[in-house]
Amino acid sequence: MEISPAYKKKMECLNCKEKFTTTKIRSRFVRVTNHDSDFKPVYADKAINPLLYNVAVCPHCGFSYTDDFSSYFAPGIKKEITNTITSLWSGRSFGDERTIEEAIEAYKLAYLSASVKKEKSLTMAGITLRIAWLYNDLQDYDTEMRFRAIARDLYTEAYSESDHVGTQMSETRVLYMIAELSHQIGDVEGATRNFSKVIESQRTSTEPQIIDMAKERWQEIRDTKKQEKLKAD
Repeated sequence: MEISPAYKKKMECLNCKEKFTTTKIRSRFVRVTNHDSDFKPVYADKAINPLLYNVAVCPHCGFSYTDDFSSYFAPGIKKEITNTITSLWSGRSFGDERTIEEAIEAYKLAYLSASVKKEKSLTMAGITLRIAWLYNDLQDYDTEMRFRAIARDLYTEAYSESDHVGTQMSETRVLYMIAELSHQIGDVEGATRNFSKVIESQRTSTEPQIIDMAKERWQEIRDTKKQEKLKAD
């Protein structure tokens, strides 16, 4: 019997504790050929894209979440979820294989759920960055840039709140993401300032690859500025 890349995973909703199933991709079928400058994975087979299934959407209450959500709910939050999300929820299932458009809907539901639950800015930045990636796949570049800008602002908040402590994201990587997303949305000053901070952290950082990426980007910006100055002269 041939094994399919997609499989059903049993879940228990973080919020309402009801059981449901969601689709996941078996890791053995996933082959990443390389990563873009913002760490977006480029898959060998575009049809096998685990990014589409990062979000679990509870068909019972509408609460949607990723593995990065904490299991803690502050007092009063569940009531807020009932009022803001569940009261408007139609009981739709996202449990089967998803199109890019359906995945974007699931991420937007996760963003709403994270906002109501008051998840870390870092978690919300990751969600909005992935929405930008999926809009890039759809070649909807205006909306992609809108979500890149939101992600940049959330990474900036996460950096000032030290959200990365205790996660897999280092301070160097958070700073790099602020710089790279600033660069992508055309904020040259913000990009230069934050790439410089990444480079300054090279003595204490354990991620030489990110330092090198920042140096390359910083040099690119300098070269572009030089060329623009020459043209202007």
